[in-house]
Formats: sequence, C-alpha cells, structure tokens
Amino acid sequence: MKRCEQISLGLFLLLTPLWAQENNPAQPVPPLVGLYNTNIPDPSDNRMLTPPPVSGQTYPLALVSEERSNDLRGGVDFTSAYTDNALGALSGPPVSDISYSVEPMIALHETTPRLRSILTYAPGFTFYQRESARNETDQNALVDVQYRLSPHVTLSGRDTFQKSSNVFNQPDLTSAGSVSGGALAPNFSIIAPIADRLSNYGDLALTYQFSLNSMIGASGAFSNLHYPDPAQVPGLYDSSSQAGSVFYSLRLTPMHYVGATYQYQRLLSYPTEGASETQTHALLFFYTLYPNSRVSVSFFAGPQYSDTVQPPIPASQLQMPAAKAWTPAAGASASWQGHLSSMALSYSHVISSGGGLPEAVHMDNLSLSLRQQITRTLNGSLIGGYVQNNVLGASLPGVYSGHSIAATATLRQQLGQSVTLQLGYTRLHQDYSAVTVLSSAPNTNREFISLSYQFSRPLGR
Repeated sequence: MKRCEQISLGLFLLLTPLWAQENNPAQPVPPLVGLYNTNIPDPSDNRMLTPPPVSGQTYPLALVSEERSNDLRGGVDFTSAYTDNALGALSGPPVSDISYSVEPMIALHETTPRLRSILTYAPGFTFYQRESARNETDQNALVDVQYRLSPHVTLSGRDTFQKSSNVFNQPDLTSAGSVSGGALAPNFSIIAPIADRLSNYGDLALTYQFSLNSMIGASGAFSNLHYPDPAQVPGLYDSSSQAGSVFYSLRLTPMHYVGATYQYQRLLSYPTEGASETQTHALLFFYTLYPNSRVSVSFFAGPQYSDTVQPPIPASQLQMPAAKAWTPAAGASASWQGHLSSMALSYSHVISSGGGLPEAVHMDNLSLSLRQQITRTLNGSLIGGYVQNNVLGASLPGVYSGHSIAATATLRQQLGQSVTLQLGYTRLHQDYSAVTVLSSAPNTNREFISLSYQFSRPLGR
C-alpha cells in the first residue's frame, strides 16, 4: 500500500499548479460523463456527477477547442508503417515488415438536453508487404450514449469493438482516451505481433440522484478477447469477463464526493485443457475532488476476495483445489482538460482477466495520456503505460507472470482545412517468458506515417 500512497501524493502535487490556472475554481461546473465533455450544465444545476471510480468511462484526451456537440464527421486515413517484429521469433530471428492501411471513417456526435451520443464506425483494409497471408479487413466501432430518463435518472451505455491483425490499427489512436479511473477496466495489455484478434468491451449503467447531494447507481460490464487462429499466438489464450456493481455517492460540497461500491467479477480464461474461472467480490471506498469543471482527482481502496477454480493438470487430470484469498485493491487517477493541453493519469492494483494468459491475474496498471497544442496547426501527443500481470492460480509456475511497457508518440500537422499529416513512433517491450510468441522477441519498434482527409458537417442546419 506504500506504493499507492506515494502515487496518490504525486497526483496531488502534479495537479495543484494546473487547476490554479483555471478562471473559476470556486464553483465547479459538472460535465456529463463521457468520452467528450460536450454538454456542461449551468452552474445553478444541482445534478451530481458520477465519479470516475464507478462511472465506467474513460477520460477525454481531446482539447477543449476540439470538443464536438452536434456534427457529422467523415474521412479516410492512408497509413504506412514499418515494424521490426512482425511475427515474433517463432523460428529464427524476428521478421520485419511494412504495412499499408486504408481506413475510411464516419462519426456522429449529437447532444440534446436529454441525450448525448457518440457513434463511430471505421472499417479498414491492411496489406503487408512480406507477410501477405496476414492481410486483413479491419473493423472498429464505438457506441457511447447517455440518456436522461428523468431530471434525476440517467441511463448510459458504451460498447467498443475491434477486429484486426494489428492492434495498432485504430482510428485516431492518439485521441482514443484510453485512461480510465475505474476498477473494472478490461485487461487488453498483452499485445501479440501481427495476428488476428477480436476484442470487445461494453458497459451499461443506471444512476438515480434521489436527493440534493446523494446518488445511487448500478452497472454491468463485459469484455471478450478472441484469437481466431491460435497457431499465430502460441502461449496466448482467449479470455472473457462479466462484472456488476452497485454504488452510493455523497456530495459533501460542490468539489468533494465520497462513496462506496460493491463490485463482482467472473473472469474466464480458456487454455487448451478446460477453462480457468475466477470470481471476485470487492468493497471499495472512493473519494473524488472536482476543483473545477476541467479537473478531477480520484482515489479508491478496499478489500477484494477471489476464488479461483483451475482446469485439470494434463499430466494427472487431477482438479486443483480452489485458490481463495483476500487481497487489497486500490487506485488513483487524475484528469485535466485545457484549451491547449490535456492530461490523464491513472494507477490501479486490482484482480482482472488474464488478457491472453491462462488464468486471471493480479494487475498493476499505470496509464498516461498527454496532448499538447504546439502551434495553431501542430499538436503532439503521448500515450503510454506499464502493466504487471501476476497469475493467481497455484497450478501454474511464476513464469506466466510478466510485464508490458508501451508508449506511442505522435506529431500531427494540419496541412489545410481538411488534410492532416501525422508522424508517429511506438515502442513496446513485453517480458513473458512462458508465452512463446513473445519470449524470444520481447521488443517491438513501429514507425508510421499517415495522411488523413476529414470533413465535418453540423447537424440540423
């Protein structure tokens, strides 16, 4: 827990000079929770926020000037990338390759007094110069909706889906808002080289503000990770999760929220012999500070109980006894969204799905997103993270545990009203000695260049 205390203190020290720059720190204006803060209520509005530890949403990385409310966007990206580790060292040294991608995109952003919706669909086509057998038709989709059923009841839901041979083939990667302040975020931290992969995450939440300063809510979430061709990813396996939670939140002042949440998870991994199942129960207490409408700082902590049932050991076909344990869960996160800069940072220590490993894991996850407007037409971004995965079960040796370090830096230059040029570099290091596709070639370097054309049309005009 000493690590959590040090990180929590660091978050406070980091954000103190940031929120001091805002014009009106005394009267925070709570925005709608979502991928973009597209509808900021009037200061006289008494509606409560849903704090990040229980909202299930990711922090926005878009700048304030880039926020959208009612428009239709479309466009197409042309990307070429070079990677020095295309297949992993399954036999011999790593194989390098050059890929070419064409990715059309259409997105709808709509905000009304009761509804806020973000719908994005981006198919794509990826071709590899050397490994043409891995050519892929990509699919990327996002649905993020909030609907106010009544002045005090809000229903929200989100679903993201990706089908690709390359996990980096995401539309608008640098503004994907990948940092979450919650304890139920999915574990997609292990990244195979060029290999077919389907991933899906969704959540649904209902909140009810039953008094001026009190709110209750319930939510459910699921995630799926599937490798259609296991021969491409020896040592990695499919996994899935289902989760549910209820919470109570109390607004002490316009700036201070406290509360408690009960969370349940069912985590499944599918190695070659049977399935590994872990069920968890957690009682977490949280605190969130909103110095103003663009800054938030959150903490959560509490006990988490896990019960793991493992598949039979192939050598003896004996069922291992269930592994049961009480462990601490904790996390901290912060977000700041300005006109020229934005930042999101989070750390969590929780039990999560295996993310490709044969069992559920204790996961330590540190994530960072930065965005900076350098000139009127040039901006830069950095997305990175460190993840340590330690398998829970007693039947597997510690070699299945490991860690990942990843970072992507980009520069984006606006060439005209509708054309953008982007340069980027990704560095990935993964240390998993028992995962065949990763153990011999743990490092991946990827350089890419992208030319984009986009248009935007306001709705209702």
